[in-house]
Order: sequence, then C-alpha cells, then structure tokens
Amino acid sequence: MAKAAILEQVGSLTIGEVELADPLPHEVLIDTRACGLCHSDLHFIDGAYPHALPAIPGHEAAGVVRAVGSEVRTVKPGDHVVSCLSAFCGHCEFCVTGRMALCMGQHTRRDQTQQPRITRAGGEEMVAQMLNLSAFAEQMLIHEHACVAIDKDMPLDRAAVIGCAVTTGAGTIFNACSVVPGEAVAIVGCGGVGLAAVNAAKIAGAGKVIALDPLPEKRKLAEVLGATDTIDAMAEDAVEQVMTITGSGVHHAIEAVGRQASADLCVKLLRRGGTATILGMMPLDCKVGLGAMDLLSGKKLQGAIMGMNHFPVDLPRLVDFYLRGLLDLDTIIAERIPLEEINAGFDKMREGHSARSVVVFD
Repeated sequence: MAKAAILEQVGSLTIGEVELADPLPHEVLIDTRACGLCHSDLHFIDGAYPHALPAIPGHEAAGVVRAVGSEVRTVKPGDHVVSCLSAFCGHCEFCVTGRMALCMGQHTRRDQTQQPRITRAGGEEMVAQMLNLSAFAEQMLIHEHACVAIDKDMPLDRAAVIGCAVTTGAGTIFNACSVVPGEAVAIVGCGGVGLAAVNAAKIAGAGKVIALDPLPEKRKLAEVLGATDTIDAMAEDAVEQVMTITGSGVHHAIEAVGRQASADLCVKLLRRGGTATILGMMPLDCKVGLGAMDLLSGKKLQGAIMGMNHFPVDLPRLVDFYLRGLLDLDTIIAERIPLEEINAGFDKMREGHSARSVVVFD
C-alpha cells in the first residue's frame, strides 16, 4: 500500500491509498523521497490537456530503489535514482539516431493484457499512470529506462528538480541549442524551467543572459542564477530593450512559459540566423510562426521536448555540476511541503509568484 495524490476529476487532487504490482523483468520499484510540482502537472489537473482518470500525476522525482525485475541491469536495490518522463525503448528510430527524448516509449509501458502497475487499494480498479511515472506517491513502479542512478552524496530533494525542470531548461541550452560561449541568450519566463535555462546559459559561457518575466521577484531570482540583464516581459519596449543590450538581437530565444504571447516575443528577439526554442506546454490551439522576412533572415523555430535530453548521461552530469557548485538548485526550490499540502502548492503555482515547490516524503 502506498499513499498517493490521485486526480479523480479535473480541479484538485485527493489523498488516497493505492497498490503497486510486483516488478516485471524490466521494471523498478522505487521509494519516492521527493517530487517537484511542475506546471505540466497543472495542465492535466486543470484539464487543459486530457488524460484518462483516475490518475496519479507527478513526474519530477527522486528516490531509492526498493526492488528490481529479473532483467534489470541499470540499477539495483539501494541505489539513489532520478526519474525522467521521457522513458526510452532503446531500439526505435529516435533512440538509435540519438533523439531519445522523442521516443514514444511504447515498449516501456505494460500492455492491456497485463496487470496494471497501479490499482486502488484492494486491487479492483486501475489507476492510470501519468507520463510513465505517477510520482505523487510514496512509491513508483516504472520501466528501468525511466530512471538513472546518481551519486548518493546528492540531496534527493534537489535531485528531484533535475528530473524535469533542470533537464528541460539546462538540456535546452546544452543539447537543443548547443549554446556557444559568447552568444546572446534570452529566456522568456522565469519559473523552474526558465531559471534552470538561465543557470545553464551562465555555465555554458553565454555572453549575454537576458531574463524576461513580468514579476520582479522572479527577475531577482534570475539575477542570482546568472542573468546579466533582466527585463519586464510585459513592457511595451521589451524588444527594444533587448536590441539595445545586444545590438542586433539574440542568438537564442527560449520560451519557458507556455503562452502564445511569450512564444511570439521570442521570435521578435532574434537576430539574423537566430533560433527560437519553445519549451512551454501552450494551449493546444496555439500556433507559432515565422514571417517571410524572418525566413529570409535565416531565423529558425524549434520545439524541444524535455530539452532533447539524453538523460542517462545528462542527469549524472547535472548532479556533478551541483556537487561542484556550478548548478544552483537551492535558489530554484522555494519550499518543501508534505503530500497533504499538494493542492495548496498548486494554488501557489497558479498565483505565479514563487519558484519550485517540492513534496518531500518521510
């Protein structure tokens, strides 16, 4: 039996108990120690993105391996691990061409002929597993390719936020954008993902790291994490301010909010040959585009799911960055809360004034 935050219907989570099945040959049972609250979870909780219910959200987690299936070779009981929602099969076209984050992971889930991984207490009703993980629970049962072992010196509450926010934000800088030292980078939106991108741009040696957010407190956090300049994203002259700072626009503009206006702003901030990268989960009817002159100027537009990570390699490196004092995860975490306060944590997220909240399990 494990306590979990269950999405019964759109709007809020209910604390209840679930049962997890025994691990199949390639599965791992993990005692969850911490899980960050991510805006992606809120999209499902509020119904902006559909999902089968009941379900357990949560995908930004760290914990300790309790048991493994007979064929698991990547982790063992007692290992400290970080989970990642972009579980990869290892043999599809995307995996074998190095684009693991695009893998649909059809072989990392149980099929309908098998016992569900999660059921209600008593084992009668299936509870849907969200994003391969369902981490708002005391335990997770996941495929071995959805987690990676990390250094046991790493605090697990900070390790948790690497699983999504930092993998997405930092991964975008290092993988999707391949930022070159000296380049100018603009990040629109200074939540957990945006702040991680700011920090990573500093680590990568960007010449200008410009953070745009309407909230002064978030711009202040961006300065702590390495922004060379901060701008009110809602200012009428935001584009002009960026042009004044850079001379001709930025090499990379990164959207980390999930709004049409912020995506359109990223395109406007580009110099000739620049690239706009969209990270946020925008409403499903949104479209972002380049105009004729943008195309003639060699500008590019791309999406980057989960920062286009290679998480079995990237996550241990990000942990190492933290342990060496390069990656600042302490500033990103605003509060640590018990599972029972999870709805209040999402209410704070809706208000938009703080960075990451992390559920910590005893």
